[in-house]
Amino acid sequence: MDQPDFKKLNGLVPAIAQEYKTGEVLMMAYMNQESWDTTLKTGKATYWSRSRQELWVKGMTSGSTQLVKEVFLDCDNDTILLKVDQVGGIACHTGERTCFHKKVMCN
Repeated sequence: MDQPDFKKLNGLVPAIAQEYKTGEVLMMAYMNQESWDTTLKTGKATYWSRSRQELWVKGMTSGSTQLVKEVFLDCDNDTILLKVDQVGGIACHTGERTCFHKKVMCN
């Protein structure tokens, strides 16, 4: 099985969460080896909190968990794509469905 290359970025790899059914991009966070292993073992998206310096199981406090349906790595093994079922409908800590709700430009 392929593994993320955690050495490239000092132990952290970007992880993008995407809604499994619609393809909507929900959020981006970081994973380390421990959060990667925990995610694969439990099936719940688990990230590394850079501010708290601890594992962060998405939805542990809010109830808006991410159940992982598929996991992909990019061609360089340095970005993770999690296709998830966003339980509770909210991915962003601001209460928005997605962290990418601020439109900057549209042609």
